[in-house]
This record gives sequence, C-alpha cells and structure tokens, in this order.
Amino acid sequence: MPIEPPRPKSPPLNALRTFEAAARHGAFTMAAEELCVTPGAVAQQIKNLEDWVGAPLFDRKAQGVALTQLGAETARDLTLAFDQIGAASQKLRLGGRPSEVRIAALPSVAQLWLSPRLPAIREAAPDIAISVFALETPPNMNREHFDLGIFYEPAEGVAVEIDLGPDEIFPVSAPGVGADAPRLFDAAWVDDWSQWSGAPISANGPVFSLYSLALAEAAAGAGVLIGHSHLVANHLARGDLIAIAERRIKLDRSLIISVAQKGASAAQKVAEMLEAS
Repeated sequence: MPIEPPRPKSPPLNALRTFEAAARHGAFTMAAEELCVTPGAVAQQIKNLEDWVGAPLFDRKAQGVALTQLGAETARDLTLAFDQIGAASQKLRLGGRPSEVRIAALPSVAQLWLSPRLPAIREAAPDIAISVFALETPPNMNREHFDLGIFYEPAEGVAVEIDLGPDEIFPVSAPGVGADAPRLFDAAWVDDWSQWSGAPISANGPVFSLYSLALAEAAAGAGVLIGHSHLVANHLARGDLIAIAERRIKLDRSLIISVAQKGASAAQKVAEMLEAS
C-alpha cells in the first residue's frame, strides 16, 4: 500500500492578506480598520505568519512598527498578487452581473449630490441596477468590489477619474434669516467657518454629525451654515437656501468620480450620465 509523504504546510492566506495590509499602511491599526478586525487580531495573524516563515517581518518599536528587510522585500510582491486577485474576482462579478453598478460615496455626497440624480438615471437606463454604499473614506477599488467612487479625492486603483470641479464654500441660510443668526457646524468639516473667514472660529454653535442634518436645519431657519457648492446646488436652485455673502473660497480639492474599469460598461455609462447632469 503506497504511503503518501507529508507535504509542507502552506502559508496561512488570511495571515498573508493581513501582513500585506499592515505593510501597505505601515500600521497595524490602519490594517485593522481596512480589514474590519481589531489591531490585536492583526498582530496575531502576523505572528502566525512569522512563525510559519521563521523570521520577523516587522520590528516592534515604542512608536509603532517598521518592516524588516525581509518584510519589505516581500510586501510589494504580495500587494501585486492581491491586486491581481481583486481584479480577477471583479472580472468574475462583472461577467456574471454586467448590468449591476455599485457606487461608493461620501455620505453627504450620496445624500445631497448623488441621490437627486438617480431617478433620471434609472429612467434613462432602466436595465442598470444601481446600489449605493456610504463610506467615510474612498475604497481601494483594486480590492473592494465597487464600480464607481464619488469623493473629494480619487479612490485607489481606478482606471478613469472624472473631475466635477472644485469644492467652493460660502455661507448659506434660509431666506429671511440674517447673517447674525447662529452659526451651524458640521462635525467632519468643523473648520469650514475658519477656512471661509480666514480667521480662527471655534465651533460655538450647534454641531451636527451629518452634513445633511446641518443643511436641513439651515433650510429650516435654524442658522447659517457654510455651504459646499456641489452639495447645496439643489437647495439653491429650489430657493430653500440662499447665499448670504459674495465671498467664495475655492478649496484645494475637487469632487471626483472614480471609475474602476475602462470600457463601454454599465458603470462607465452611469459615470458619463452623472458627469453630464
């Protein structure tokens, strides 16, 4: 009876993925955020890989971690490999569901800029199924299965970037609300008033965790909010809000549509319709 000899143990795939994320970010905490696990789980996975390798891949220091020479030599190859796996799985998904478009967008952009445009796109392209996911940061589109990203910065791993123009800020309020009304603040963009005025202004008024909430309160007459040009355009067109100062500040960023794949795909069609809207 033939005896099959034992085979060498393969490297743990999850540990390889975890190591690659930690090496790319240069930190266990950021890798944990990307992988939706705890920093402790990242540390354990990397220890498992180091046990398999038989050598350290990171130097642990009081101020953080740094790749060893062996870790640095390996990380780039793993990044390319996982990018290729991501591209292959994306190709599989697109081949199986060619009319599905997944959009990742900043929550305020999804609610205030994207959502009002979706009815016209569905009417013009009823065969395309659009899903929207609100994210605080752009995804790595080499790894995460999104077709479009809409953020104030380009997403990572994209084929096409469509610049929708710079983000301009200026104060807005409901008609009849004076400039001396309370200032409203968004928690994520708490420095808006300081950037617009050119002088430090503390958040000494109502603060909202969602920009859409702050905007709704401004439209209801609760105070004055710094408007972002792309996000307040519909309110200005309807007359719910008015600009109460001529001064506009152009921020050093634009609203970007990031397209994961080139070609005449459903995602490209949606991106072109969004650009034209």
